[in-house]
Amino acid sequence: MTDWTTVCSLEDLVPDTGVCALVEGKQVAVFRFGDGETVYAISNYDPFGKANVLSRGILGSIGERPVVASPLYKQHFDLTSGECLEDDAVKLEHFPVRIENGIVQVSSAA
Repeated sequence: MTDWTTVCSLEDLVPDTGVCALVEGKQVAVFRFGDGETVYAISNYDPFGKANVLSRGILGSIGERPVVASPLYKQHFDLTSGECLEDDAVKLEHFPVRIENGIVQVSSAA
């Protein structure tokens, strides 16, 4: 059984931006991608800048991949997998997300 942590309402997330949430003791960057109901969650920790800042990154896409660019050194992380596009040896933890009755919930189960 998966435990879900309520983060906020979908309406609280401004399209194409992120917020940081504490999910079972982990800082998680939660992003609303576009104007729809697509929400992603990855670790908020930037391993290159050694800081919890990814929720402040810039959203976009590279090809078909939705990404966030770190606000520090601009590495791109795939929002679906946590993979770093510039360094395939680096992969962030990513988290399941669901929207229930307009409420965004994140699971700590990777």
